[in-house]
Amino acid sequence: MKHLSLIENGEVMTGAHWGPIKVTVKDGKIVKSEAGIKRKVHNPLQDHISDLVYAKSRVKYPMVRKSYLEDPTNPKPELRGNDEWVRVSYEKALDLIEAAMRRTYKEKGPTGIFAGSYGWRSSGNIHNAQVVLQRFMAMAGGFTGIIGDYSTGASQVIMPHVVGTLEVYEQQTVWPVILEKTKVVIIWGSNSLITLRNSHAIGDDMASDYLVQLKDKGKKIIIIDPIYNETAKLLDAKWIAPTPNTDVALMLGIMHTMYTTNKYDKHFIETYTVGFDKFLPYLLGKSDGVTKDAKWASAICGIDEETIKELASTMFENTTMLMSGWAMQRAHHGEQPHWALVTLASMIGQIGKPGGGFGLCYHTHNSGVPRRNAVVVGAMNLGGKSATLSVPAARATDAILNPGKTIDFNGKKITYPDIDMIYWCGGNPIVHQQNLNNNLKAWRKPHTIVINEAFWTSSARQADIVMPTTTTYERNDIAMIGLLSNTYIGPMKACITPLYESKDDYTIFSDLAKRFGIYKEYTGDGKSDLEWVKTVYEAALEEGKTKNIEIPPFKEFWEKNEPFEFKHLESNDHYVRYSKFVKDPIANPLGTPSGKIEIYSETIASFKYDDCPPHPSWLEPVEWLGMKNRPAEFHMVSPHPRDRLHSQLAQTKLRETYAINGREPIWINEEDAKEKGIKNGDVVRVFNARGETLVGAYVTKDIARHVVRLEEGGWYDPVEPGKIGSLDNNGTPNVLTIDMPTSKLGSGNIAHTALVNIEKYEGKLTPIVVYDEPKKMKI
Repeated sequence: MKHLSLIENGEVMTGAHWGPIKVTVKDGKIVKSEAGIKRKVHNPLQDHISDLVYAKSRVKYPMVRKSYLEDPTNPKPELRGNDEWVRVSYEKALDLIEAAMRRTYKEKGPTGIFAGSYGWRSSGNIHNAQVVLQRFMAMAGGFTGIIGDYSTGASQVIMPHVVGTLEVYEQQTVWPVILEKTKVVIIWGSNSLITLRNSHAIGDDMASDYLVQLKDKGKKIIIIDPIYNETAKLLDAKWIAPTPNTDVALMLGIMHTMYTTNKYDKHFIETYTVGFDKFLPYLLGKSDGVTKDAKWASAICGIDEETIKELASTMFENTTMLMSGWAMQRAHHGEQPHWALVTLASMIGQIGKPGGGFGLCYHTHNSGVPRRNAVVVGAMNLGGKSATLSVPAARATDAILNPGKTIDFNGKKITYPDIDMIYWCGGNPIVHQQNLNNNLKAWRKPHTIVINEAFWTSSARQADIVMPTTTTYERNDIAMIGLLSNTYIGPMKACITPLYESKDDYTIFSDLAKRFGIYKEYTGDGKSDLEWVKTVYEAALEEGKTKNIEIPPFKEFWEKNEPFEFKHLESNDHYVRYSKFVKDPIANPLGTPSGKIEIYSETIASFKYDDCPPHPSWLEPVEWLGMKNRPAEFHMVSPHPRDRLHSQLAQTKLRETYAINGREPIWINEEDAKEKGIKNGDVVRVFNARGETLVGAYVTKDIARHVVRLEEGGWYDPVEPGKIGSLDNNGTPNVLTIDMPTSKLGSGNIAHTALVNIEKYEGKLTPIVVYDEPKKMKI
């Protein structure tokens, strides 16, 4: 079991965030990849495994920054990003990491090492980079970790106060019910056709198949979004394009219209919610002198009064499903939109009824696909331990820069530790975190930064020690396929032997564990990765016996080389979220203090936050198109990319399908482009007080005026390496975004609150080099 059994020629079944993948190996090399399970909607991300694995940006050997290697006591952190890299032996690299950890524990204590290590790690259950890192750190002496994530930082905090659950990661009313019962589908701030390509486990595009069916059902489909995106085009949806960050104002205008026209469900409000009586004075303007009617909303969101009133009638008079994405809560005061959406759905009165209500998760994780009669395969864990201290994920930069600072978070106080070492695995935080230049300042502060990475990402280039790791396709693992539907168990077989001197994260930390005297505890008595795969599989096998769910023995499953599909249960085709609550709210209360939907939260009121009132409210963002004396001309949105997963796959041939003039594309309205003298294909400079970047112009009518779209995840490529504030050569939107919390309640990120300027670039263009190895290398 401890040795890989690889084939030199043939087909191997594995998987990734973008789906189950069948890999063809010839002479021990990957030559082809394709969908392991065929769906109606092709996912192009599955076709590019070969050029990912063999990318020029692979980290081949343990590498140490020259200044750090010469004198670890005086590492010259100001040279990060522009120092020479020196190849060292694996044992030498471990020596340096061990010494840095012991120094940090001695001088700063366990919270001095930041190992939050946020990112979309491997989709496998065993080689979860964050978990194998944090398992080691927790056993070795402790670490500072993170709370929450960047995806749903605001909503996962506010929703438990409103409906008693995270909601954003929950199964929704299933698609068969939507297709049969729903009359109107409103997709609000979501691009499901694109985001469904990926999942935290092994993706399954079955939900995309349902989108295709939705198109053929003749439903009325409305998309509310400043972009007429790929999903809208697929569904031939009616497009309503509000000013970015004004969704709450639009919802309030709709709710005011419903109330004043008596087209709302009084029974639902009285029976299943609390606090409407305290929210109503705000809606009617009695508490602040501002009536939130359609005229008021129109002046803020840019949608005409008649359309707002029509939306109110359409929603109430038809079985309506409000499908919201997460983009609207990645904005200043991001707690408000989903709270307002639930309040709107409560006034419509169809929550818990077939085809109606709301859903915050239809765009990801196979949500809405009926669950199978399944057992879930377990995963590597922290061994019963946890982080010594945790900070909100999006406040990581703030925490590094401001040791000792105390912040509010969800009714509690958190005091930042003195972080003097960062150990990162499975992510690209330099690209991921808002206000990249401020983040670079933070990354100059710690004494030591270590990154385990398969590629020379923007983050790896800012480290002191880089350990070369395997890709998913060079190791064994296992995961569920279809995260919320649990449709299959997916084998993730090693397709080839590890390239160069790469090792998987588990092996690296196992070897470090020996040095800290925790090897036996860390490895579970010396288990290999394949033995861990077998262990978690057989635990599921035993659970299945107690539930009368049959799965094959491990040897049979592994050797069969294909996903194991669980049985379909016809009864799961009728699941309606909140139906039990609506049927009997006394017997099936929600997890809120009242047991009901909380339109007004007494708990939040007790926090007395000045930036998060106790009921849904329109709060003016720190930057938006409607502000007086706005600092820039355009509102930039930075949604998930179409042809990669965040920054993953950016270095593959997929880039050739979307790059414009070699750079990330920026969408700009054709009228705005005309006024700016910008033509399709031009290189343009996008800038504000926080930074500047070069991109390729995509001129289109499919975006609202005064709005630009620059997809997140492009690798930061400074024209002047090592210089904070350098012009970025590759369209990284986070050089332009704001690093501040959504509010004291959620402390989520506000990536979608950012104003920028744009102009045709007349300067000299330099080559993009970030997708190659660093030039300064001594091997």
